[in-house]
Amino acid sequence: MAGRGGLLMLENFIGGKFLPCSSYLDSYDPSTGEVYCHVPNSGKEEVEAAVEAARAAFPGWSSRSPQERSQVLQRLADLLEQSLEELAQAESKDQGERGKTITLARTMDIPRAVHNFRFFASSILHHTSECTQMDHLGCLHYTVRAPVGIAALISPWNLPLYLLTWKIAPAIAAGNTVIAKPSELTSVTAWMMCRLLEKAGVPPGVVNIVFGTGPRVGEALVSHPEVPLISFTGSQPTAERITQLSAPYCKKLSLELGGKNPAIIFEDANLAECIPTTVRSSFANQVRSYIKKARMEGAQILCGEGVDKLNLPPRNQAGYFMLPTVITDVKDESCCMKEEIFGPVTCVVPFDSEEEVIQRANNVKYGLAATVWSGNVGRVHRVAKKLQSGLVWTNCWLIRELNLPFGGMKSSGVGREGAKDSYEFFTEVKTITVKH
Repeated sequence: MAGRGGLLMLENFIGGKFLPCSSYLDSYDPSTGEVYCHVPNSGKEEVEAAVEAARAAFPGWSSRSPQERSQVLQRLADLLEQSLEELAQAESKDQGERGKTITLARTMDIPRAVHNFRFFASSILHHTSECTQMDHLGCLHYTVRAPVGIAALISPWNLPLYLLTWKIAPAIAAGNTVIAKPSELTSVTAWMMCRLLEKAGVPPGVVNIVFGTGPRVGEALVSHPEVPLISFTGSQPTAERITQLSAPYCKKLSLELGGKNPAIIFEDANLAECIPTTVRSSFANQVRSYIKKARMEGAQILCGEGVDKLNLPPRNQAGYFMLPTVITDVKDESCCMKEEIFGPVTCVVPFDSEEEVIQRANNVKYGLAATVWSGNVGRVHRVAKKLQSGLVWTNCWLIRELNLPFGGMKSSGVGREGAKDSYEFFTEVKTITVKH
């Protein structure tokens, strides 16, 4: 809806209805640095209303068959696909402090959001249960799985609709109702998706979206006694806070946190494939303080920020733009080598042996993903096995198989997501014994 000054004003989506909020936050167009929409600054009252709506919707939605729920997810995927261009334009414009190109939104973010619903609409139809017999006691044992209840889903600003649907799809496919909190920096595509839910056949209260900040909405949501499970993607400090608030209730937690993902390039790598892919993985998604720190630590800036001039049209002078930057002569102890940098910045450092590079790659607190480039198949397997990363791409990058687990080691998170893992997280298992 139109808000102050003709700007877009988002509303919370609770119980199948768009509801206004008493206060709002400004959201900025990253290409100009100007306010272009207003986002609800929700709090406990809105969270309580969402819990009430989700509670009321749970019995009916959870009692539907997997086939019925699958059909609803498929219809929602169709509607998102029909709105692909509109969603891509909004995702690019809304990408907070890390501008996303329209091409990337059009070819990756929105298509993957569509695929998330299609994938979990299909996978929910193919899960099996376990069964064993104890003939000498005349007993049959089998398992059943049931939805948990209300799921709190908290997604980050860097892949807004992509990661939000990665959580919503398996949660509602399994029969749960959800309350989602997108990042207050990138909320528009989540709001746009809400406009499609009724047409897709999603009953009121099954999907609720409450916009706002972590301290106001997030804390009220994760500490609510009637919300038994939490799926969060974001920073480690926020995950620590979620763990503290949810601990008294013994809630189920899935935490996908940061990463410092090494790209290991051996001398026998196919550079024709390796270089373009590594450039893409380093610079595709658009922090100046790290570059200043690197200079202070004695590193060399080969190109980019502070070296080359950034020429922008007058309209974009106040926008969030930054040149792709390459840093060398960086010490392993540097913050640039230890901390996740949200910006087009990459550090290039040499190594002499497999053992050395494995030790150095593992010498960070994170363990989300890594890439290994080599023409030696034996080396690829050896190095991949020894890297402390939940996901290792070899001679490729960002190819995802949603049937398999995704998640990090060490400070990169707790739990895994994927067909089987998400199903197990969003359900409770029960063992039933029948004596005959």
